[in-house]
Amino acid sequence: MRIAGLAGIALFLATGAFAQQAGQPLLGEKAFGDWKVDRPGVRRLIKPGDLQEPYATESASNGGGITDRPEGAKPKLPPGFSAELIASGIDSPRVVRVAPNGDLFVADSRANQIRVYRLAEGSAKPAGTSIFAGNLTRPYGIAFYPPGSKPQWVYVANSNSVVRFPYRDGDLKASGKPETIVAKIPANHHWTRDIAFSPDGKTLYLSVGSGSNVAEDMAARPKDGIEAWAKSQPLGAAWGSEEGRADVLAFDPDGRNRRTVATGLRNCSGMTVQPATGALWCVVNERDELGDNVPFEYATAVKDGAFYGWPWYYIGDNEDPRHKGARPDLAGKVTVPDVLMQAHSAPLNIAFYEGANFPADYKGDAFVALHGSWNRDLRTGYKVVRLKFRDGKPTGEYEDFATGFVISDDAVWGRPVGVAVARDGALILTEDGNGTIWRVTYGG
Repeated sequence: MRIAGLAGIALFLATGAFAQQAGQPLLGEKAFGDWKVDRPGVRRLIKPGDLQEPYATESASNGGGITDRPEGAKPKLPPGFSAELIASGIDSPRVVRVAPNGDLFVADSRANQIRVYRLAEGSAKPAGTSIFAGNLTRPYGIAFYPPGSKPQWVYVANSNSVVRFPYRDGDLKASGKPETIVAKIPANHHWTRDIAFSPDGKTLYLSVGSGSNVAEDMAARPKDGIEAWAKSQPLGAAWGSEEGRADVLAFDPDGRNRRTVATGLRNCSGMTVQPATGALWCVVNERDELGDNVPFEYATAVKDGAFYGWPWYYIGDNEDPRHKGARPDLAGKVTVPDVLMQAHSAPLNIAFYEGANFPADYKGDAFVALHGSWNRDLRTGYKVVRLKFRDGKPTGEYEDFATGFVISDDAVWGRPVGVAVARDGALILTEDGNGTIWRVTYGG
């Protein structure tokens, strides 16, 4: 069932245009737009109270409809910004991370390898490219250790393990075989494992997404009962086939001393550390099949010991009807995320901007890549947005930054995945629809 006809879209465009001209974010249901109204500069502010009831609309099946990139097509950006193509035709460019010397490390997940791009100074033209490592297993997250200017290792998160390679400044190929740091990570269903190090280098964070949409295969109760389980496990921890999943975990850099940081994060596909505060941030894909606008996706600072709701609750104490009455003990104990984004946008990666190329008011804000989802009638996502911060704290608003990846209701040429800030302050974007990498800069 479509949630808006032509009249509804026209009303949205009219009210949205007025709000933007007035310098105000779109609020409430006015923020629930689709690709037709996305454009750089459109701002949204979504609050927990804006949630619709589950099943207010039917659950749609609306896949990506990937088509070839039209000749000359580029991301659409705010005035003064431009995008240059670094590379195209890559199998599956996903996470991109920047080495201290400026090299771009890109996880080519379906090809099971890590690529390296060395750009000519001030240019998108690669001065050198290489396969840093191959024979991996759906690699995704990448991190340099120790953090800082002289890392000695490159850590890579496979779907089922975390490995590391010896590294010296400027290496284009791994000089040694991978060393397994964390083994036996469950890999079915959500497989995008991201990693990050704490600023002091003492902690390796690992995100492990759920093995299902909403724990359909999890045993109804743990062996000794829920009460005993709750006393012995972190708040909101799942069991059975979902044990150790929908979590952010922490380890020592050598993989020892495993502990749970937070639970109930259905699929934290992107992590980073906020430079201003040292806080760990996640962007999370929430559950499907509750309707077009339920529940919201989100970005959040990950609080130690917090429970974010999956699978029993979402966005606070909103109980999932598929688990009604299952965990009354968790009511009132669900942490509400910091920045809410439109449902079924599929956020995959996050990067804070601390560069010098963009205008000064971008400093301290964050960019999030929205991959787009199959589970929405009117297509949304398929763009890069900017999360607004003030004095290191999120305002809750987010703004369209890079759009133009959708051609029509049934055709998409780009699905953004990775975002990173280059050493010269450019923003690097990857998308895996047509396998392209872009360099975004401001000014001449």
